[in-house]
Amino acid sequence: MVELETKEQVLEQVLKKTVNSHYELVLYNDDVNTFDHVIECLINYCDHDVLQAEQCSYIVHYKGKCSVKRGTKNKLQPIKQALIDQRLKVAILQY
Repeated sequence: MVELETKEQVLEQVLKKTVNSHYELVLYNDDVNTFDHVIECLINYCDHDVLQAEQCSYIVHYKGKCSVKRGTKNKLQPIKQALIDQRLKVAILQY
């Protein structure tokens, strides 16, 4: 027999998913990394296409930072670490 979920249970599950996904990975400008390196990292670790990676790198250069990925904290954490390992300055922020 299939149990039907109550309206409250469904709302609670939706709320949990919504709350957990309000994180973004922010890339900050630095004076060390080249545009090519940043673009390559965004393609390899954030699944950006070339155009998106180029645009993000220019935003970082001129504005100082750019949100490069959104998702759950658990999903963003390994990407953050990979970018840190590549000497990029990144943080996970809640929005």
